[in-house]
Amino acid sequence: MKILIATPLYPPDIGGPAQYAYNLEREFKNLGHKVRVKKFSDIKHLPSGLRHFIYFCKILPAMFWTDWCLALDTFSVALPVVLAAKLFGKKTIIRIGGDFLWEQYVERTGKLILLRNFYQTELEFFSKKEKIIFRLTKWILHHATTIVFSTDWQRQIWRKPYKLNLAKTVIVENYYNIKELSFLPSTKNFLWAGRYLKLKNLDYLKQAFISIQLDRPDLSLEIGQWSPQKLEEKIKTSYAVIVPSISEISPNLILSAVNYGKPFILTLENGINNRLEEIALLVDPINIEDIKNKIIWLADEQNYLKQQKKIINFSFIHSWSKMASEFLAIPH
Repeated sequence: MKILIATPLYPPDIGGPAQYAYNLEREFKNLGHKVRVKKFSDIKHLPSGLRHFIYFCKILPAMFWTDWCLALDTFSVALPVVLAAKLFGKKTIIRIGGDFLWEQYVERTGKLILLRNFYQTELEFFSKKEKIIFRLTKWILHHATTIVFSTDWQRQIWRKPYKLNLAKTVIVENYYNIKELSFLPSTKNFLWAGRYLKLKNLDYLKQAFISIQLDRPDLSLEIGQWSPQKLEEKIKTSYAVIVPSISEISPNLILSAVNYGKPFILTLENGINNRLEEIALLVDPINIEDIKNKIIWLADEQNYLKQQKKIINFSFIHSWSKMASEFLAIPH
């Protein structure tokens, strides 16, 4: 088949969609399919609306060529792709990786609203721009051929506000693959990596560490943004990984920690509890004292080794090859 991948990011860009596009492109090609990738990031500096129009024009030639399209977000690339696909009678798969509207709303208002409550309590407080994004997202979801979620948790959250037809939805979980067992580091450094957004809850995390270090100066927090290769090294040499976000759907940092047998602390507001509940150390993201206590608990070597053993025994594998096959199994 001839497949068009529309993505907001692509290497050397840093981010989940970049790795998703790169790896699926490779696996589709390994299976004998032809793939073209069109990225959005090189025009994102342009004003909204104009950049969507330019991206629409950019993908038109590929629409003549492709059998079906895969869009790796719900707005930036999904809107132009769905419009172009309808124009040319092509089928479109929209892969939902996050919640753009919720992220924008939390960033604008500073309200630390849980994702599972967002559409129930905040609709009436949307700005004009947010109302437009909400309506356009609903239109996109209704006109896509298939909608792919990484977790049923998010699918159920979106089901009512976006009036989803569940028959048009599919679950394709994220990448899980045990690579190697990391060593126990000599220092007890907790690692956080990602975008500096309010929903990531870094203020609470930093406050917890300031309090902890009064009595435990041996514990440290490392925060940053790194390339995928550099981040792998950071994970390997860290003591543990921590993600205390207000909500997380399927956090790549945690999945990478699992891949390296690394203990982790994860917000209890997440979409992968059904997969990781036996090996996760969960934390209430809006309770600084709970964040602090879980960090101190994991800093105990016996507790640490218990968590690490659970992760080592975690046997679920979901490779990029398997993920590509699941996308190809969707009726086109």
